[in-house]
Amino acid sequence: MDSIAVVTGGAGDIGRAIATKLAETHNHVVLVDIDEARVTVAADTLGTEKARAMICDITDNKQVQEMAQKIMSLGVVCTLVNNAGATWAGSLHELSPEIWKREVTLNLEASFLCFHAFEESLKRARGSVVNVASVNGLSVFGNPAYSSAKAGLIHLTRSIAVEYGKFGIRANAVAPGTVRTRAWEHRVEANPQVFEEAMRWYPLKHVIEPDDIANAVAFLSSKQAAAITGVCLSVDSGLTAGQTCLARGFSQSEYY
Repeated sequence: MDSIAVVTGGAGDIGRAIATKLAETHNHVVLVDIDEARVTVAADTLGTEKARAMICDITDNKQVQEMAQKIMSLGVVCTLVNNAGATWAGSLHELSPEIWKREVTLNLEASFLCFHAFEESLKRARGSVVNVASVNGLSVFGNPAYSSAKAGLIHLTRSIAVEYGKFGIRANAVAPGTVRTRAWEHRVEANPQVFEEAMRWYPLKHVIEPDDIANAVAFLSSKQAAAITGVCLSVDSGLTAGQTCLARGFSQSEYY
């Protein structure tokens, strides 16, 4: 049967880049999003008949189950990319119980719901799950509810890898750093130098692009990564390895 890749958060810049890359190796790529207008445009811009848009609120289990049945009628889901995510509160002080629940539901629970919905198809395909986490799940960079959920998503990834490895299912995560997407537009408007200022913390001094994330996802879902599971791959220009400005300050060495 035809191979299918499912990408949630398909209307966004990262989701579209991932879908574009996976279209090279799958018969169908389904971009899933709650925003009908944007995800339809995203699927159209891929410029291939392989791509199609599907509307779904992935925090609603009933909608997720219905979406999964429609997609699986096309073939076998070989690759599930849980990419959807968002944050609304920058600090604990700003965080209400309602926003906490909203962020954890979208950034963690929705990935569980999607995996559960596609579980049997992934077993048939001996498929791959790639969860798009964040460096926020590895250290404190603000946005505490989002960060807590992303830390949970990394653990969910490992749980799938360990429990479902016997079915040939691999599960890995990617942890992006600062990615140049439209989600940063309001910050750029407030401070046009925001990316340049953020790069002082990144050893490579490289602003991460959506294609950088897509390349990592494509590798982890491919046969080239057949022996890799339970891994969280940081795509962060070295951020979580350490900061050169701190190393310079502590060592007083001119080589940092």
